[in-house]
Amino acid sequence: MDKVDLIAKLKVIVTAYAEDKEALASIDENTDFIKDLKINSANLVDVVLDIEDEFNIEIENDAMAKMLNVKAAMEIIETKLAAIDR
Repeated sequence: MDKVDLIAKLKVIVTAYAEDKEALASIDENTDFIKDLKINSANLVDVVLDIEDEFNIEIENDAMAKMLNVKAAMEIIETKLAAIDR
């Protein structure tokens, strides 16, 4: 899966939780879930759970704590998917 597809999937997931719809329209690797999209910390947990469901992966608490922006989320997802493909 390339970065464009991954960002598109993340955008679909975070749409329900993002308060700033303008920032959502221009989501990219540098988008911060809390600062840019105004997703509160409780909903950030929901985002992680939705990511786990969408990609059929399990994200540990330490990785979850690092998942504060699109780039970090992409790196964690890509690492998890690569481990499955082995």
